[in-house]
This record gives sequence, structure tokens and C-alpha cells, in this order.
Amino acid sequence: MQRESMEFDVVIVGAGPAGLSSACRLMQLAQQQEREITVCVVEKGSEVGAHILSGAVIESTALDELFPDWAQRGAPLNTKVLRDDIYVLPNEEKGIKIPNVLVPRPMHNEGNYIVSLGNLCRWLAEQAENLGVEIFPGFAAAEVLYDAQGHVQGVITGDMGVGSDGQHKDSYMPGMELKAKYTLFAEGCRGHLGKALIAKYTLDKGRTPQHYGIGIKELWDIPAEKHEPGLVVHTTGWPLKESDSLGGTFLYHLENNQVALGLITDLCYRNPYVSPFDEFQRHKLHPVIRQYLEGGKRVSYGARAITKGGPQALPKMVFPGGVLIGCDAGTLNYAKIKGTHTAMKSGMLAAEAVFAAIGQGRQGDTLDDYERAFNASWLHDELHEQRNFGPAMHKFGNIVGAAFAFFDLNIMRGKWPFTLKDTTPDHATLIPAADAKPLDYPKPDNTLTFDKLSSVYLSFTNHEENQPCHLQLADMSIPISDNLPKYAEPAQRYCPAGVYEVVENEQGETEFQINAQNCVHCKTCDIKDPAQNITWVTPEAGGGPNYPNM
Repeated sequence: MQRESMEFDVVIVGAGPAGLSSACRLMQLAQQQEREITVCVVEKGSEVGAHILSGAVIESTALDELFPDWAQRGAPLNTKVLRDDIYVLPNEEKGIKIPNVLVPRPMHNEGNYIVSLGNLCRWLAEQAENLGVEIFPGFAAAEVLYDAQGHVQGVITGDMGVGSDGQHKDSYMPGMELKAKYTLFAEGCRGHLGKALIAKYTLDKGRTPQHYGIGIKELWDIPAEKHEPGLVVHTTGWPLKESDSLGGTFLYHLENNQVALGLITDLCYRNPYVSPFDEFQRHKLHPVIRQYLEGGKRVSYGARAITKGGPQALPKMVFPGGVLIGCDAGTLNYAKIKGTHTAMKSGMLAAEAVFAAIGQGRQGDTLDDYERAFNASWLHDELHEQRNFGPAMHKFGNIVGAAFAFFDLNIMRGKWPFTLKDTTPDHATLIPAADAKPLDYPKPDNTLTFDKLSSVYLSFTNHEENQPCHLQLADMSIPISDNLPKYAEPAQRYCPAGVYEVVENEQGETEFQINAQNCVHCKTCDIKDPAQNITWVTPEAGGGPNYPNM
């Protein structure tokens, strides 16, 4: 197909913290050295921030480097952390508060900020545009564009106006080729182009499998008398411990009588009957949490996978013509439960390597300078220090793992002469349904707990109905022929948006139904499906959630 094309020095895929930070840093360097450079950012969401979801408590480390005057520029870091509470929940009634002196050092949040990451990205986009970056929201990078040598030379945006039958509608518009000397991939966790690039260039050779969690989040307006701006609450234990699953919860008091709360369920869980959504709903019934929510109102909902494999799971991040940055590579610091400052720093380092290469007249080669700069940075040191945190949780569980982490990080300062590894990918951990205990989740009360469909409504998710399904099955028969008898088809439960159902058709036959319109783009199905039969690809641009301030 003949497509229109545009050429830039740098194309960046994804307007999240990594992508926008790299764009800003490129233009800063261009201004400092009085050089012309063209930078384009494409974002699949309807606007910058529409698909951004995080807790979020952030460190300002990378932001301090990028914009030392961020406060004067009006960055939306309005709520400083004032108190940090951590609880172990042994059951549905009891909570044991952990003294701060026994908490692993990276989990302390003094000096950090509670933010809406979506709003921070909107602010970063303003800074980028003021510096001369072109940002195209509503344009999904659907394919990687390669040259004759197999080097990356940009991306192709998705076609618009294609019907579910694959035929062109009257509104059809072909996607464009966006060509670049270098392309930075900043799609976030389990980026579909990043996944393809890792496979094409075997970037994960010699690395342990990447590991993931699913984060499910709600935003609540609560009564003023229950609101304590700057309070951070984390818990572990119940309810996940009942199924021997791992993870933890957060509750952050922002400004304007709002709290953000959520549950991160590690996707290494074994029981196929686990439903992360329902685990989160019943978590809200615990007295430690419900004391803040009673009398309040839920105003937003969303879900997103996170990368948590640590530096031992980081793929090689450079390849001919491009770089993986941020959570597309997996730079989150899981011991801190923070990935914003690390994503931003990885983007800034990539920008510096790209800018230097273009200045030398290079293009399309492998930016080994980036990995050297990465290895010499505080980002590498920070990730290396916490490398044993995630594997320790997987091997020893949350409680014993936390004790190990305390000794590792508080006493040894991450200087053990060994690195723990978890070599079992998350999709391979499920045990047969016949060997698992079914879980009985309470029905929603529609006051504190809710169902999936009413939750998806609050994510403001929308997809054009008449378009090809963006959740692609390699083999349509596997859900019913394999996953259903072996694992009670876990897609019905691991999806937090009610996308997947096992239904009976008019002929009385069992079918696997995909409600793609509900998809909040969390990518959990792409990660956890035991047959690795589901591939998430970009839907028509602008589709998906529209988070206002998550």
C-alpha cells in the first residue's frame, strides 16, 4: 500500500513519563547547542494522559534534573507525603501496623509527592510543546517500519475506518509512515511493539523472564473529616493470602478530599480461580480501609499491568535504529513501587545518546552509548540495589520476603554477592483447576464494592464497535478445548473489565466471547493467558479508557 509519510529526526511512541521526558530533553539539548532537531510524539489515547494510570507516589529525582524550576512552572505536585503507614492484614478484621524502623528502606516516602500521573503527563506535554515538540494524540503506532536491512526507521500509524469484517468503510483513512533517524519506544508495560522488537532482535537472550503485576485503582471523594492530605497507607496479607497469592494495596490521600486506592496482584499467582478485581473489591471491606471510604463516593476506575522483574529481566534496550525506554523495557523499581522517576531518567538518557549520535551524522545504528550511560547512572545503581526484592517475594512470600528485603536493603544496602532469579514466566504458574480451591467472592453491595461493568463505565472507555477485534487469538479453539477444562478458563477472572466470557449459544454449545469494547488496555490477557494465545494490538486510535486524572 502506498502511504503518505513524514520524516523527523526522532519519533517517540507513547506520551507517558518516559516518552515526554525524552522529548523535552532532546529539545533542551538542541536549544543549548543551537541546533535544529525535529521530534514527534505519537500517543494512542484520545489525549495525553487518557491512558495513563498509576498510584501514584513519585520521587522528584528525575524531574529535578529535567526541570529544576518545576514548581515555578506549575508542575502538579501539590501533595507532599506527610505520613507513611504500613499494615500487615492477617485476616478480614485485623490489621497490624508495622513500626517504621522495621520497614524496608525503599518503602519510606518522606519527601515524595502524591500525584495524578495523568495530570503530570499533561503538564510534561505542555513543556514539550513549548520547546517545539510535535505531539499527535489519537494516533496509534500500529507497526514498526523497517528498512531493507531490517533496521528500524520509524512506525506506521493504524488505519482508520476499517470494519470488523476487514473491509474499508466510507470513513477509511490509511495510516501514515512516520520515518526517523531513531525511534524511541515508550509504550508502557507490555508494549505491543516493544514485545515484537524483543522477539525480532532476541533482546531478552540471557535474561530472566519479565514478571508483572496487575494494578487496579479507584479514585474516591471522601468526607472532609476523614481526609488527611499527605497520608500514605500500604497493606499486605489479606485478602490475597487466602489463595497464597502475592501483592499489596495502596491508599493515598491527595488534595481536594480525594483518595486513590488500589490493589497490585502479582501475576505469578497459581490458583486459576483468583480474580484480582474481586480481591480488590473485598479488600475495601477491611476496617483499615473502609474507615476512610464510608460516606464517600467512587468517581473513577481503571487497571494497568506493571513490570516488576527487576534488572535481571531487563532486555537489551538498544537495537538498530531504536531504543526501548521506561516500562516498555521494565525499569520500574518494585521495592519502591515506583516507576515514574526511573522511566523519566531512562528517557532522558536515551535522548542524550540520540542527540549525540545525530550530531555525529549517524542514523539507524545501535546506540550502545545509551546502555553505557545507563550502566553508569544512578538509575542502574538504584535498580541493582533492589534486584533481589521481587524474586524474594516470589520465593519466600510477602512476610518472609519482606524480612529478607529489610535485611538486604536496610542492613546490606543491596550488596549481597548474589542475585536471586525467578525463571518461571507468569503465564506458566497456574495449577490445574481440579487441584485448586474455588474462591467465593461476595456479591457487590454497590456502596463500597461494585461489579466489573459499572466499574468500566467509570473508566470512560469507548471503542468504535465496527472495527477489527484488537484482542487476537492465535487459535480460536484453545479457550474452550484447552483452557476451560484445564484451568476453568481464567480469562473470565483475570480480566478486570469483563472482556472475556464463557457463554452458551442458541444451540447449547459453549463459546468464548470477547467483549472488546470493554477493554481498558491493561494487557493482563497478553501476559497471563496460560497458552500465550492472546495478543493485544492497538485498536483504532483514540479507543480505550479516557482517564480524567488517574
